[in-house]
Amino acid sequence: MLGDYRIKGRRASDIAADIEHAVGIGKLAPGAALPPLRDLAGELGVNPNTVAAAYRLLRDRGVIETAGRKGSRIRPRPATTPRDQIRIPVPPGARDLSAGNPDPELLPALAPALAVAAAEADRDPVLYGHATADPELLRLARAAFLADGVPDGRLAVCSGSLDAIERILTTQLRPGDLVAAEDPGWGSLLDLLPALGLRPIPVRLDDEGPLPDSLAEALAAGARAVIVTVRAQNPTGAALTPARAAALRAVLAGHPGTVLIEDDHGHGMVDQPYLPLVSGADSRWAVVRSAAKAYGPDLRISLAIGDEETIGRILGRQRLDTGWVSLLLQRTVAELWRTDAAPVREVAATYRARRDALLAALAAYGIEAHGASGLNVWVPVPDEPGVVAALVQLGWVVAPGARYRLQSPPAVRITTAALMPGEAARLAADLAGVLRSSGGGSRLI
Repeated sequence: MLGDYRIKGRRASDIAADIEHAVGIGKLAPGAALPPLRDLAGELGVNPNTVAAAYRLLRDRGVIETAGRKGSRIRPRPATTPRDQIRIPVPPGARDLSAGNPDPELLPALAPALAVAAAEADRDPVLYGHATADPELLRLARAAFLADGVPDGRLAVCSGSLDAIERILTTQLRPGDLVAAEDPGWGSLLDLLPALGLRPIPVRLDDEGPLPDSLAEALAAGARAVIVTVRAQNPTGAALTPARAAALRAVLAGHPGTVLIEDDHGHGMVDQPYLPLVSGADSRWAVVRSAAKAYGPDLRISLAIGDEETIGRILGRQRLDTGWVSLLLQRTVAELWRTDAAPVREVAATYRARRDALLAALAAYGIEAHGASGLNVWVPVPDEPGVVAALVQLGWVVAPGARYRLQSPPAVRITTAALMPGEAARLAADLAGVLRSSGGGSRLI
């Protein structure tokens, strides 16, 4: 069952720590079955309740999963083996289209904005006890949220989208709770949920966003939170349409106690309109926007707006750990925003043209692909590892879909942010050749 590895420990915490350590160093492989409670208790000379408590800790940590009489086993992808470790080496001269980064050429110059922020810090140094949010950044954020039809609410500044989402989940949910998550979806989020002891329920999607029937199934199964990407969905590029948004609002209206989190990481670099799902009737909600794609990932700034309780809990937890997000960085983002340092219309048009060029080139070969918005194109394929390996041999490194999937079919993600039209034509031709040689075509989501 566990090969030569012998679990050690007398207390529940020690047993759990030993198993988690073994998983982390590769001694216990994903999918390995754990001994039945009574068998391990007898081997360790402890009460079966102690082993049960250890297994419960591991389940809440996202390390193991239980299936009733089938027992417990190491999760196929436990929290100790994050998805971003599924990396493809980039050979010399190969084109890396796997990272999901914005094009550095389309990011604004930071030096002028940092100089303005630094000068303000010199005039009035930030000390303990000062306000933790820059008023100008809050003003700009609130105006943008309201202009997009988001209900007014309280604001918080966090260190990126994942930081804000994690704070919402940890203050609103308990280990073991179910969370409706897009499938395919953001790999870091799909890792975060089990790491927090939460259980993801996959919600299927198409080019217009989550499917209402699938979301309804997840909510009926007991999901206590829903996380939706309204546009530039990672990895598929899905973007809500007015009809889909209306249908999803109708589903959510039947579950008023659900925590609704909208991730709008595409703000500032896409031209699709924002179609909020939240309404004034929602009791617990938040919309999160990040500066990463528009201004650069290293700025580590996100803004969240939501109901009083949800944002209040974020700020309360923040006061107890990090305290605040650097005012120097907040003022830098505010200056970039105020001066329109990365013109949204121009940036979005460039990303759209590069994405559309690949979609058109793939369509010419009859290859199904998805990318309604954002920086990526999602291509379902019959043999994910084979296609990835074959493209590497041809000088293209793409992301394996396994980083982003729960139950959805195999695919590859291609980042088009810096892909030139001429490259798109060559990539499409190479991918068509790979698919022909493998004896299959692309597949739908």
